[in-house]
Amino acid sequence: MLWIRWLVLLLYWGATCGEQQPEERGSVPAEVRADSRRQRSPPPVEPLDFGFVPAAVYDTHAYYEPGAVGLLFHIVHAFLYVVQPHSFPKDLIVKVIQQNMGGIKIEEWRKPENVVLLLQSLYYEAGFLICVAIGVVFLVLTPIIGMCFCVCRCCENCGGEMHQRQRKNVDCQRGFYTASLIATSIFIILGVLIAYAANHNVSTQIKSTRRFINTNMRDLRTFANNTPAQIEYLTAQYTTAKNKVLSELDNIGPLLGGRIHSQLEKEVVPSLDTALRMAGAMRETKEALENVSSSLEVLQDGTVKLKASLSDERSSLSNTLSDPACTNGAVSHTCNSIRSTLSQLVVNADFSRLPDVSNALANVNTVLRTDLSNIVQKGYSSFNDTPRLVKEQTKNIISALPRVKTMLDKIGTEINNFAKMFPVEASLANFTIFLNNGQKNIESYYPQVDQIDFYRWIGCVAVLCMVVLVLAFNILGLLCGTCGYDKQATPTTRGCLSNTGGNLLMAGVGFSFIFAWMLMAMVTALFVVGGNVEKLVCEPLANRQLFSIIDTPFLVHPAKKNFLPGMLFQNPNIDLTIGSMYRECHENNGLYHALQLETMFNINSFLNRTVYNKDLAKVLEGVQVDLQDISLLEQAGRDNLINFANSGVGQIDFDAYLAEVIKGVTVVDLLSFSADLEAQTDNLPRGALENALKGHASSIRQIHREQVVPMEQAMSTLSQSIRQLQRMSSDLPVKVTNILSAIDASEYLITHNASHVVKQETKGYVESLVGYFKQYTEWVRNSLTAEVAQCKPISNIVDSMEIVACSFIIDSVNTFWFGLGGCCILLIPSIIFSVKLAKYYRRMDTEDVFEDSPYPDTLTRFPRASAPPSYSDW
Repeated sequence: MLWIRWLVLLLYWGATCGEQQPEERGSVPAEVRADSRRQRSPPPVEPLDFGFVPAAVYDTHAYYEPGAVGLLFHIVHAFLYVVQPHSFPKDLIVKVIQQNMGGIKIEEWRKPENVVLLLQSLYYEAGFLICVAIGVVFLVLTPIIGMCFCVCRCCENCGGEMHQRQRKNVDCQRGFYTASLIATSIFIILGVLIAYAANHNVSTQIKSTRRFINTNMRDLRTFANNTPAQIEYLTAQYTTAKNKVLSELDNIGPLLGGRIHSQLEKEVVPSLDTALRMAGAMRETKEALENVSSSLEVLQDGTVKLKASLSDERSSLSNTLSDPACTNGAVSHTCNSIRSTLSQLVVNADFSRLPDVSNALANVNTVLRTDLSNIVQKGYSSFNDTPRLVKEQTKNIISALPRVKTMLDKIGTEINNFAKMFPVEASLANFTIFLNNGQKNIESYYPQVDQIDFYRWIGCVAVLCMVVLVLAFNILGLLCGTCGYDKQATPTTRGCLSNTGGNLLMAGVGFSFIFAWMLMAMVTALFVVGGNVEKLVCEPLANRQLFSIIDTPFLVHPAKKNFLPGMLFQNPNIDLTIGSMYRECHENNGLYHALQLETMFNINSFLNRTVYNKDLAKVLEGVQVDLQDISLLEQAGRDNLINFANSGVGQIDFDAYLAEVIKGVTVVDLLSFSADLEAQTDNLPRGALENALKGHASSIRQIHREQVVPMEQAMSTLSQSIRQLQRMSSDLPVKVTNILSAIDASEYLITHNASHVVKQETKGYVESLVGYFKQYTEWVRNSLTAEVAQCKPISNIVDSMEIVACSFIIDSVNTFWFGLGGCCILLIPSIIFSVKLAKYYRRMDTEDVFEDSPYPDTLTRFPRASAPPSYSDW
């Protein structure tokens, strides 16, 4: 674990830079938020770009895909689940470890609590124990049964008698035993292939282990080589924050002045905007008064002319209707109707009684001689000149920039010196040498590992050859027996090839008894070891439950809470576990965060006298800004507003104007009157009267066109102007008073409260400068957590060990005993079927012979044993 200690030492400075301000992160931002509520809109701190920490690229991909043999692994896992379906016994293992911490003593197991643990262990191992019992029974009984079988056959029992009974279903029995033996042999061959595939997979994957070793070692060297560059990058990025602060200080006038201007403009600008809008209202008022004056003049003159024209037309029309033709009975009714409407030809509106607005217009013209807009613009300019005033009054800060730069350079020097306090490069160089030597030592064992693996492979193949030998006898016996079998031959006259087949089958039976118990002994031993390792180590390691055992508090020592921090830092009370470290490294986080180094190193004092240097705030404490020279509205502008309020616009009798405007120019619409007149004239007989009346209708239309239409246009203009004046003059003195009050309040704010605003904004400005350093320290902390010294190689080592130990070796071992165990079990039916089938292939010494009887009943024929005939060539 020496290299881990070096890594801890390496990241000591990172812990200091990263563990900064849990307090400040809880308190300072709260103050900033409180100030934000008071200031309403503080400019946000500009985010700094520190770039990207040089990232390490690791080569190890701790992932294994077994391919086709993976199906066999899944089958074995399913079999083990059937044998052992219980979940991982974490609590049981922890209790057993704690009970036997001082060593296993026989007398201790007699205690009730230990007896309970033993029974729980036996219950958990029940499936394995049953299988082991079956294997032991097989192991013990197989040689005993084989010996008894041999003795029994020597006594011509158990099929040892060289005599075969003649039965009618001989061919059926022989076919059944042949098919059964063939099927059994096929399954045995399948078991041999499974075992051989597992054996070969071990050799193949052991060679792949070298790749894992090389990539993991290369990743550790990458880790060691990249870490110094990453640390150097962290320290170098302090310059980014420092340069930003110096740039802000160099532009303190525009920046601080802008902040003050931004704070004051919320009150100042609205008051100036209302004054500027009032200046526009003055001009609109003048235009409206001028429109009223001109329209009123037009209407008064037009009314006089219209009255004269209508009077003349009414008199002329009356004279025409006095014509004797109108006395005719048929015409008189029309004439009387027209005569009754003559009273409507009069003027309706009387504009001569409306008051004159010339006095108000003269007052407004007098007010407009003073350019209020220009005066308000001067107020804007004076207020917008705040950054320049601040710049002129903060020249002492700019003159202090060299001292501030020296101060910030000193902070950077302290950070660099702090990073160089530890022999990082030398430590990592030694670590790299350690890795190189370790890899060389590991590679020196490769020939021995290959040799051992070769012997292991030969041994496993030799074990499989025992089964293959039995298979060879079975297959040869089936071939010879089947090919040499003759249905016409009697048991005593069977051919040599058939007899050889039966002898080969019996040889397979003999070798089965010889090898079966030895194979079962190997299967049982591998099953106990491989199965328990799979269930108690590999499976909990795959789902990380094994870490929960190692991380159990007070497991290793009653006085030591956690194992890992006690070993690394001699402080077992740190809440650091192997499981948490593995998770952080698996996510490729930094070793600083994975080892929780922030719990070991308190660097608040270092940060207080370096990055969070209070001298910078002292430099800005002397900022004094005087805004007394700012004038928002000159006295001439104030007088102008007051004069406008007293101009008399609000005293105009708007109701009188509106009352006349809503009236029509004439009582009757002249166009309608002329149209009705023409319509009535059409009912008259043609003649001088008709022509005269139509002439009068034409004259009335001409009066409407030349006199009434211009007056209607003037009335429309007058109506709009009067309504506009009424709207603008409504509460005009109150509006002017409010404008002057708002401007007075703004000037009072600038004059009397500017020091408070300046102090407040200066504090916010200082906090924004400090915020850049906070960004740096927060970035350092985040970088140390996720980017610096990323410990993915550590989790890769654990994953690689899991792959090599469990996926490469244990899975292959379990698959080997699974296939070999299946062969051992199948040897039992193979023995039975071989013994039964050999009887049909071997040449018998005697056979059943039936003698002829004088009686026709065949049931009275009795078989007798007969020896085969003698041949000289037999």
